[in-house]
Amino acid sequence: MDDKNLMENILLLEKGVCDLFMHGTIESSTANVHQTFNTALNDALCMQDNIYDKMSEKGWYPTEQAEQNKVNTVRQKFSAC
Repeated sequence: MDDKNLMENILLLEKGVCDLFMHGTIESSTANVHQTFNTALNDALCMQDNIYDKMSEKGWYPTEQAEQNKVNTVRQKFSAC
């Protein structure tokens, strides 16, 4: 397994952790539990962002600039709700 595959797996796992913490935050029954999950979620999101940044620096996670007309179309579609 090379470094790129390893980082892809780490990013995937971190996204899963974020998903679990988000659901824990939403479903928590007390303010204490809610705050604990929320703090863990924010920490995990920061880690996910750091992993993404490292992958992007290495060219392993390329992104494209969205065309403005496509952005406007999506914005109009969802602002109508």
